[in-house]
Amino acid sequence: MPAPRFTSHFLSRVASLVHIPVIAAAMLYSLPALAQPGNGAQSSSWALGVGAISRDRAYTDIDRDNMALPFFQYENRWVSIAGPQVGFKLLSLDVTPTQSLNFDLIARYDGSGYDDDDIEDTPILAGMRERKGGFWAGARIEWKTGWVDVSAEALGDASGNSKGKRFNLGVEKTWHIGERVMITPRVTASWNDKKYVDYYYGVRADEARPGRAAYQGESGVNAEVGIRGIYMFDQRHSMFVDFEVSRLAKEIKDSPLVDRSTENRVFVGYLYRFK
Repeated sequence: MPAPRFTSHFLSRVASLVHIPVIAAAMLYSLPALAQPGNGAQSSSWALGVGAISRDRAYTDIDRDNMALPFFQYENRWVSIAGPQVGFKLLSLDVTPTQSLNFDLIARYDGSGYDDDDIEDTPILAGMRERKGGFWAGARIEWKTGWVDVSAEALGDASGNSKGKRFNLGVEKTWHIGERVMITPRVTASWNDKKYVDYYYGVRADEARPGRAAYQGESGVNAEVGIRGIYMFDQRHSMFVDFEVSRLAKEIKDSPLVDRSTENRVFVGYLYRFK
């Protein structure tokens, strides 16, 4: 079985991987490419899969999230869809035989924040107003060198809930072990602006309580380290596992809603590629 190819866009583990829908999108885009070249152009291809995600959140005493997640991937020469993320391919340039540059516009759903169920079940959030997730949009550039892949991503909250902005810079390297196994460690830095931090981790004056002082968030940088493994049974069937630990910015750790300095998550799943 020939070694599988990676897709030329969205190959990264950006800092937003701490959010469940984004984990799925990034994981899917890191799997072997669906569209294969033919007669100088890419044909459209698609895949279906199912996975399970477990993630820890920094809010004090909040329950760990565990959920099953079906997902869908589609790709042609103009667009890529992976779960909650859609990418529009604007530029794909072969700089040298071993280097390429890709530029895309992206839009995706981000499940940050907490809802009424979290507020009801988590004492530190009692009396807080809901903090909603939403759709984010922006641009992504990726430089594939043949040694490491470097990506940068700038996003804004298109839903207007946090009105925030984010910038992610990631580096990853894939090793092929035989024809079936791929191992990809990664390091990512994620800058979140003050509106984002204040919306999700701030405490407004009318939400302050004894033991929960008012808090106004400031911009900060999270650091993330992760590793992804993929096993190809054949060209159609794949299993994968992805693990990540995030070290939170001081501006997040200082929030009275937070009682830890790290978050972690695990994502495992199966993907079936249609030909």
